[in-house]
Amino acid sequence: MEILQYIGITLVVFVTMEGITWLTHKYIMHGLGWYFHEDHHQPGYPHVFEKNDFFFVIFAIPSILLFYFGAIPKINWMFFVGLGILFYGMAYFLVHDVLIHRRFKWFDKTNNWYLRGLRKAHKMHHKHLGKEDGECFGMLFVPLRYFKEQLKIEH
Repeated sequence: MEILQYIGITLVVFVTMEGITWLTHKYIMHGLGWYFHEDHHQPGYPHVFEKNDFFFVIFAIPSILLFYFGAIPKINWMFFVGLGILFYGMAYFLVHDVLIHRRFKWFDKTNNWYLRGLRKAHKMHHKHLGKEDGECFGMLFVPLRYFKEQLKIEH
């Protein structure tokens, strides 16, 4: 395969992960996996780690396995699927844990309309403390109204 095909695989997987994350968040985290996700919806959860961080490990396992099997005997398409998952995980961490929940104080002064829109949508998600009646399950692609609100504020 050519390098452009590998880049394409990585990008397609990255974008696809948003859909997988949306489905996982809505139907697993707010369903059978609520035990692990519930503490994440409690205001002021004081610990460095949450039970919700279990999902980070679950998403990392396929990426690690794809890196491993995608490098034997030489790098193949599976490696780049793993890379797409890794890149999405990095974006998720930066947006969700750093920007939105501020578990790390790295981007406290951002004023970008896109990032503010993501933050607003996630705040709407967290207004529901239970697993029912949720909204805005996506992370990087949320309903346009949240971005439009932020653009109006900017102008």
